[in-house]
Amino acid sequence: MAKKLSEDKRNIVLNGNIYHAVLMLAVPVMINSFIQSLYNLTDTYWLGVLGTEYQSAITLVSPFQSILQNFGSGITVAGSILIAQYLGAHNDKEASNMANHVCVSTLIFSVICAILCFLISPPLVSWLGATGLQYDYSLIYIRIVILDMPLLYMINIYSSVHQAQGDSVRPMLLNLVGALVNLVMDPLLMVVLHFGIAGAAFATLFAKLPGAIIALYSLTRKDQVITLHFKGFRFEKEKLLSIVKIGLPTAIGHSTMQFGFLLMSRSVQAYGMIATTAYGIGNKINSIITLPNNGIGSAISTIVGLNIGSGNKKRADKAYRIALRMAFVYLLIAGLILSRPPIASFMVKTLTSDEQVITLATDFLCLMAFWCWTNAFYNVTMGIFQGSGHTLVTMIVDASRLWVFRFATLFICQHVLKMGVESIWYSVVVSNASSAAILFALYFTGLWKKDVIKAK
Repeated sequence: MAKKLSEDKRNIVLNGNIYHAVLMLAVPVMINSFIQSLYNLTDTYWLGVLGTEYQSAITLVSPFQSILQNFGSGITVAGSILIAQYLGAHNDKEASNMANHVCVSTLIFSVICAILCFLISPPLVSWLGATGLQYDYSLIYIRIVILDMPLLYMINIYSSVHQAQGDSVRPMLLNLVGALVNLVMDPLLMVVLHFGIAGAAFATLFAKLPGAIIALYSLTRKDQVITLHFKGFRFEKEKLLSIVKIGLPTAIGHSTMQFGFLLMSRSVQAYGMIATTAYGIGNKINSIITLPNNGIGSAISTIVGLNIGSGNKKRADKAYRIALRMAFVYLLIAGLILSRPPIASFMVKTLTSDEQVITLATDFLCLMAFWCWTNAFYNVTMGIFQGSGHTLVTMIVDASRLWVFRFATLFICQHVLKMGVESIWYSVVVSNASSAAILFALYFTGLWKKDVIKAK
């Protein structure tokens, strides 16, 4: 049954109605992304019950955790792209072999990074500007939550393998299990058992455990199109080079972007704990409104990978244009609604009762929501370049978004225009719009059509 299901979905992506293919892949990814957001929103809500200093601690150190997570995700992104192209070429055996390489490489990386992160946490938290209780809370949280990296990567591998086959429903259901566990564990550990911020970290860690076990069991079953088999496994130079060629640019791009976010957190910290908390809440709410857009971008990456593998670039291009229109219309309407101050304020009040935080976060959210339609051009165009294997392009744009446009805008707004904390808000929307315009312009060059690998 599993093999037939995967074959049916592959056929839809390669030959069926494109709107159907986009929605088939995007809707479960949207729901999955929302489920992932529940982890952060649940933590944010219950920590808000305990106090603003708890919320600011997570906002401060989360980008550090994301740097390592996103670097490792470069390997799984590469795996998803390469597996999809092998499947598009109907080379299922090599697709399974590639999945084995991705799994082993990623798990080794995750263990090493978890250990290193635990060791360097104290000086890093100090460098970010945390002092007193904020330092203590930040250090406790990051040292516990980083231990979930091997579990998280196992879940990501499962998602990549199934996404490459056109199946985004099962990864969604797997993450739903974790979100439900986290939903129960957060209040239990933080409030009932009085573990505080350590409870939030342990809840996130425990929530990943059942998903990782299910993922490993499922991927090693022999009735799948792609099956992991570790017995007698040996690394192949060609496979590793393919992963590095496709995955390293993505890893560098994502991790440097997250390091930029880390520096942004440090910049926000200069305006105080209230600003840091408002910045974190605004970003979390905005991430929810853009979930459908992210899902469509992820769907396009899979559709493009499979169709390029089958040699049908014309269909890949048509799918991109359809997906871009869908994402743009949604974000334009949703952004105009959420940018209204009463609605934005209502959303913020669900996560905090601090009036100063509510005021700042509402201003930030209104501005981001009004301009969020630019994310349609960014995410969907990012999907066509990733799906075609041109991850060097996405790396450069990812890095420039933070390191060029965002920090340049921040400098001008802070030191030339003297805009204060609003400098942070405007640096976000200007950098997002600038990088989206560059990616969209690069699409018209036809660069994405050039072959990166031959999955024959």
